[in-house]
Amino acid sequence: MTKRLLNCNASDLLAMNRDELKLSIYASEGRTILAETAVVKEPIIDGITNGEIARFAGADLLLLNAFDLEQPQISGIDPADPQPVRTLRNLIGRPVGANLEPVDDSRETMDEKEHLGPGRRATVSTFLQANELGLDFICLTGNPGTGVTNSAICHSISQARQHFHGLIIAGKMHSSGIDEPIIDAETVQAFIDAGADIILFPAVYTVPKFREEDLTRMVEIVHTHNRSVTDPSKKVLTLSAIGTSQESSSKEVVQKIALACKACGVDIQHIGDAGFSGLALYQNIDALGNAIRGERHQLRMRAKSIIR
Repeated sequence: MTKRLLNCNASDLLAMNRDELKLSIYASEGRTILAETAVVKEPIIDGITNGEIARFAGADLLLLNAFDLEQPQISGIDPADPQPVRTLRNLIGRPVGANLEPVDDSRETMDEKEHLGPGRRATVSTFLQANELGLDFICLTGNPGTGVTNSAICHSISQARQHFHGLIIAGKMHSSGIDEPIIDAETVQAFIDAGADIILFPAVYTVPKFREEDLTRMVEIVHTHNRSVTDPSKKVLTLSAIGTSQESSSKEVVQKIALACKACGVDIQHIGDAGFSGLALYQNIDALGNAIRGERHQLRMRAKSIIR
């Protein structure tokens, strides 16, 4: 029987396979926090990684942004370390994932296009490298101006399902420079059919005209799928993402977003990297956790030693 994440020690989390981690999150009933950090920026405090700060603030999962899988380096970890992901996992006692971007080179962007190197793109090569580096999950999404489309994400899900051993998160937090709906019912179903483990939605109040009723409707598509499967490991989870720099807003804004998304039924709440030096304000990571799980569970996850 898999423990719910809220009751896990670091040793439990780091020993979990894909299905065990998914079930542990599912059993936590909407009280899991995913914090993102831009690994190319200098850490907020010298001598420590931003991942350690995120974990201190209450993050249960850590997502690496701008991480080049062909030249893997994480600020705060020795550049000569050939396995920085495994080093970071041991430092924080938490599962670690990375963004990979399914760029659609056939589409023009609404603003100046950001060109990505091959180590940041979603390809068979980077999926295999993700296994070698020990990533627990990947997130198929798009940074601003990169030209990621939902159809390209869908294609990448199918490829990743064949080649990557961990959890697959899929979806856009914002437009990524493409003039298309960020998410709709048809896209949600396509992502499920392609094999995504976790569907990513923008958090309410983070993109225009995406409100509680919209998120609830999208989440219900996933829940309808889940009611049709008998194997718990085949369930699909949902994630709401604060990816529009509001991770540096006031604590009250973060708490309002958090409670609204929890009421809509999401399993994981993401908070982005646009604070100072590539991490959300650590006070806001704590405020997010306090809002969705209360100080009792938040303090437990923050204070529990990673050597347990």
